[in-house]
Amino acid sequence: MSHSAEHTQRTLAFLQQAGMVLTAQEQQQIEIASFGLPDYPISGLQLLTYVNSPRYCAKELVLFPRQTCPEHLHPPFAGTPGKQETFRCRWGEVYLFVDDDNLTPNDASGSAVCQVPEGSEAWYTCTRYILLRPGEQYTIAPNTRHWFQAGEQGAVVSEFSSESRDELDIFTDPRVNRLA
Repeated sequence: MSHSAEHTQRTLAFLQQAGMVLTAQEQQQIEIASFGLPDYPISGLQLLTYVNSPRYCAKELVLFPRQTCPEHLHPPFAGTPGKQETFRCRWGEVYLFVDDDNLTPNDASGSAVCQVPEGSEAWYTCTRYILLRPGEQYTIAPNTRHWFQAGEQGAVVSEFSSESRDELDIFTDPRVNRLA
């Protein structure tokens, strides 16, 4: 089994664990996002897009244990303020780091709740976070820097948003290529 097929099967197992039922066609549409980084699956995520139109978008995001989606933001485009997204945790736990002064700062005493991928520390600047457990959600404002990491068992997160334009996302890490 190829690495891609192996990761797709693992993704399907996580979705099943979360109680998600997918059609055969949806199972074939699982996307592996390595972001062009050499350390996948440490950095990256797996996703399924149900719908993405100029009006709205719905996705499932799957994160393996301690897997990290790199820091990025969704800038304004075509007269819009940029993508606004709500993350709703369905299974597991996800630490969502957001440039939001109303959130809890990461513990500066050295007992950090998350470990950023080794060698990438310079590109993770958000230190305030919210821990989402099943049934909890948080809405990220447009043009707001954020990154996220799964807890020890991984996570399944539903994303509801305005139109998703992945090619316009701005990543803090210059090595990232979202479409890779």
